[in-house]
Order: sequence, then C-alpha cells, then structure tokens
Amino acid sequence: MIDFSKNTYVERRRHLRDSISSGIIIIFGNSNVGCNYPSNSYLFRQDSSFLYYFGQKREDLVGVIDIDENKEYLIGDDIDIDDIVWYGKVNSVADMAAEVGIANSAPMAMLKAIVDQAVKQNRKVHFLPPYRGETKIQIMNLLGLKPEQQRDAASLELIMAVVHQRDKKTPEEIAEIEKACHIGYMMHTEAMRLCSPHVTEQYIGGVITGIAQAYGSQVSFLPIVTMHGEIMHGNPSPRLLEAGRLMLCDAGAETLSHYCSDNTRTMPINGRFSTRQREIYDIVSECHDYALTVAAPGVKWWDVHMNVCRLMIERLKELGLMKGDTEEALAAGAHAMFMPHGLGHMMGMDVHDMEGLGQTYVGFDEETRPNLDQFGTNCLRCGRRLEQGFVMTDEPGIYFIPDLIDDWRAKDHCSQFLNFDLLDTYKDFGGIRIEDDILITSDGCRFLGAERIPYHAPDVEAFMANR
Repeated sequence: MIDFSKNTYVERRRHLRDSISSGIIIIFGNSNVGCNYPSNSYLFRQDSSFLYYFGQKREDLVGVIDIDENKEYLIGDDIDIDDIVWYGKVNSVADMAAEVGIANSAPMAMLKAIVDQAVKQNRKVHFLPPYRGETKIQIMNLLGLKPEQQRDAASLELIMAVVHQRDKKTPEEIAEIEKACHIGYMMHTEAMRLCSPHVTEQYIGGVITGIAQAYGSQVSFLPIVTMHGEIMHGNPSPRLLEAGRLMLCDAGAETLSHYCSDNTRTMPINGRFSTRQREIYDIVSECHDYALTVAAPGVKWWDVHMNVCRLMIERLKELGLMKGDTEEALAAGAHAMFMPHGLGHMMGMDVHDMEGLGQTYVGFDEETRPNLDQFGTNCLRCGRRLEQGFVMTDEPGIYFIPDLIDDWRAKDHCSQFLNFDLLDTYKDFGGIRIEDDILITSDGCRFLGAERIPYHAPDVEAFMANR
C-alpha cells in the first residue's frame, strides 16, 4: 500500500525527470540486512529517495527513469511460493508499478541489460551516493565501480535535483510530520513521567521506543536518554538515575509513511531544578525561543545560528563563565566550548534530511559555504537561506565537557573569553538541550505538532509534580 496518491508519485518523478538533462536515473531501494544470521534481519526500512519517487516499501526493488526515451521501470523479482509460505502474499512487481503510475516492470536480471545499453550509447547513468553495502555491491556489478569510488562517481546533477525537490515540504508531507510530532509528544511526556531516581536510562529508552513502534513505524533514530547530557550521542545505559542530576532525552518517531519528528527535553531527575541548573536551563530556553523570532524565509540559517550564539555569550558573561567582547568571542568560536554543534538541521523523511546525499549539498549553497576549519562551526549542518516549506530543528544546548575544558585550558585556547576556574566547578554538571521541530512559513515560522512538550522551566517542574 502506498502512502500518497498515484498522481503524487507521477508528479514527483516528472519533476525529477525535467530537472536532469539526459541519461538514465537509477534509484536503489534497500534490501533486508541480517542481524546475526541471514534470516534474523534488522527491521526493514526502505530508502527515503526510493520511497519519495517510487512509493513502494518492499525490499529488493530498483526504480529506473530513462530521460531520453521517456520511460520508467520498476525493477524487481516477484516472490516465490517459499516466501509466500513464510511472509504471505504481496502484489506482483507489475501491480506495484501500476500502483505508482509506472507502465513498465522487469525482473532484476533486466537491470544489467538496461544499464549496459545506456553505457554502450555513451549515456550518463545517474545514481545517488550509496550508504549500504548491498547497494555498493549492486553498483559495482552494474558499473564496475569499486565501493570506495562510488561517492565521487555519484551524479552531482541528480543529487542537487533531489535536494531541491525534497527540501520544500508539501502540505501532505507536513501533515505526516505533524503526526510524527504527536507520537513524539507521547514519547517525551512519558519519559518525563518516568524520570525519577532508581529508574534506569535503559528502561525509559525502551518504553519510548515501544511507543514509537506502537503508534508509528519505528523511532527516527536510536533514542538518547542519559544523565551525561554533555555527551552528544549518549545512548541509554543500565545505570540508575540519580537525584540531583539532569536527564537529557533526545528522541523522535517515524510515521507509517516514514516522516520524522525530533525533540529533546532536559529535566531534573528529582522534579525541581537546582539554582545552578535553572540558571543554565533558562539561557537555553531563551535561545530556543529567540530562534523562533528570527527564522523566516530569506534569512540565512547561518545567521540564525550566530544570533543565537551571540545571545548565549551575553547570558554566559552575566554568569561569569564567559568574558570579553561578544563579537570577538563569536569570531574566535569561544562559544563552541558550550555548544559545539549547529542550531539545527533539516528534517523530513530522514531525521537529518537527505544527509546521505552530502551535507554540503543539502545545507549549503554557492552563497553560504561551510566553515570546516573552526571547531563547532564545522558541525553546522545547515547555513543556507531558509525557504517556505523547509522543516528545521531548533535545538540550542549548553554542555560542560570535562575533557574539552581541560584540553582548551592546556592549549590556552580562547582564554581571553573563558573563565576556566569557574568552568572547572561545572565539570559534574552534564548538559542541557531543548529541541523542537519548526516549519518555515510565508512570513516566519511555527512549531510543528499540535501539543507542546513542556519545556519552560516552571512548566517542566509543574508537569513532573503532577505526573
């Protein structure tokens, strides 16, 4: 069963076909991947670009668009009786092709013949950068390209066409993301209910994963549930939560059509923030809300990020953690001591939308280039001008990373902007991040999701007191 109308997929492929000059386009679907032996596989997830253009969720399919001959194919083998016994009957490949408006289907063996014919005619074979081993083997067998050659050989023309089509979300896509945000609301409010001393990180991570699978298809990424919020990707451990510390929960869901949500909340494990925790938390909360006032069409996300960092520097100076001229501190990247990542990323059918195509192509353009030489700034996932229909995450954070504090102190890095003596007293603090999903509208931006997961400090404390 496809998620949208046949015409949606027909129009998406037409738009893509019109964006490419000549040749053939191959978009590979995914295969099942064995976990610890072949028939015990990981949960199947179809490739997002294949889903976007061809709509079918069965494994081992390939979509082909012949631009010059104006032909489209869905390639794949029909399942046999042995598979039917174990997994049930599914539509034939021809029926699946017709369901998304494709006139031609063929068994997988025909793919090699189609590609060989195009190569013989000196026509360009366009494919996207592969990220799975099975796809790399397919490309090697079809084109003779070794896996290490394939990212460079991928079609930049196709990458840019896909990016510029998928980056602006249609109303039907936005509706799906809103559904994912509703599941995310259930996940995060349950995490807040469960957050208390003597509950494990792993238990909370398992419960919210179950919510994502019960109401959607799966989590949009492995949940981050940890008392060590200073670790950017701190996966849940079996350790018990401790009173007086903070728990950071970064998690999201995918709908049945595989559109994503991504939220983060940080909460006091005993239900109330300490004075020091509240001081840092309120800075992050203010930065989160400030981004919502400046993000709008035509504004560079780079500038939104930098404006948030200016505000963060000013507030940290008030606490004595930073010092000196704000603009000089910003230019030196001193704020990256506290926030070594970007303000947010694009989101859609991938939680880091289209990241597999190359972050430089997705988040930047000829006007705005990434700065890969400065710590912190090199982790910005987006800098380009915002457009109506973009979905972004707004996720400022402040982290106290003991090893980073020691490293910068030893190097005397940015010492004119940082109070290392005071920083040393925060080494046991952890980290705070607040994240929501926003849609860029015609005149600004708005939250996605009908319900708001509590995030202002009084609301968090009130929710936890009444759970």
